[in-house]
Amino acid sequence: MQSFDMPAIYGARREKLRQSMARKNLDALLISNDKNRFYLSGFELHDPQFDESAGRLIITRDGKDWLATDSRYKEAAKKLWPEDRTLIYGGDVARDIAALLQKLGARIGIEARATSLYFGACLQNEGRGISLEPADGLVEELRRIKEPCEIAALEHSFLLNHKLMHWVENEIAAGHMGGSAEQDLSWQIEKFFRENGAQDLAFANIVATGRNAAQPHAVPGTDVISSGAPLLIDVGCRAMDYCSDQTRTFWIGEKPAPVFARTLALVREAQENAMKIMRPGVPCAKVYAQALEVFKNAGVEKAFNHGLGHGVGLQTHEEPSLSPRSTQALEAGMTVTVEPGLYFPDWGGVRWEYTVLVEENGVRIL
Repeated sequence: MQSFDMPAIYGARREKLRQSMARKNLDALLISNDKNRFYLSGFELHDPQFDESAGRLIITRDGKDWLATDSRYKEAAKKLWPEDRTLIYGGDVARDIAALLQKLGARIGIEARATSLYFGACLQNEGRGISLEPADGLVEELRRIKEPCEIAALEHSFLLNHKLMHWVENEIAAGHMGGSAEQDLSWQIEKFFRENGAQDLAFANIVATGRNAAQPHAVPGTDVISSGAPLLIDVGCRAMDYCSDQTRTFWIGEKPAPVFARTLALVREAQENAMKIMRPGVPCAKVYAQALEVFKNAGVEKAFNHGLGHGVGLQTHEEPSLSPRSTQALEAGMTVTVEPGLYFPDWGGVRWEYTVLVEENGVRIL
């Protein structure tokens, strides 16, 4: 595995962000999204609860950035951030952070989507003299284009996902799946990921048999995987801090039912047609329309009830979005899923997913 100078990479990302801040005339930007914090600093300790944070990052116009955290993470912070630029706040987080922000300038950008109304109000009340301005999307804009270190991490994560799917195929071929409940297979998948080097799951496993496969986000339950039915598996792992995301739909039994075989062929055709036109400059909405056209021609477009794809990186759902509402165009360096699906409540459904890297002349499957 190629090695990368991550401190230098984090620093370069902060410099790019400073350029975006300058265009908005911000004196500082308070980073509250934990993935953005990691992207800019390497400080990642998994914020454990919805209402709890391991810390925030403050990017300043003059380049003297701050890491703010509490005493639980003091030693971890020392490993990657200068102590004289580390704020260890106490019980009144808003008061302590506001006091620092007051010293940094008057125009302070905040990630409004990652900041509760309560914390924002407390911050504004404590920080008299400063103006808090929504500045969402500045870091996400940088994250859309993956750097070589990120591509290497994604390749590693997807290699493990492919290994998992090969294991599933072998288990099906050996006849070991019949009689297992969805939730049992889900647990086996999680163990496989863990035992083969994953940090954790990228998202909760989707394992759906029979009619349950008609639910794009089915929750594994006690239904038993049996012969003569589809089995949809949508899973991903987190390895080297980056996520994988992959869906496959299998037929359990000797010979697939004709309706399943036809549906799978349509799904794969839609995916192939979409990938053929994917390259820098192509509108994301056009890619979606390319896949939808296959379903329209077959008269099954109403059974396609979600977007065609989404970005994957530090999170399993990032920009860009391959949807009819997207206003973005593809760019080299984007990593995005291509996952058409058709769903029929009377018997089940089929989804097939690749995640691709957009390159200068097309896409490469990860």
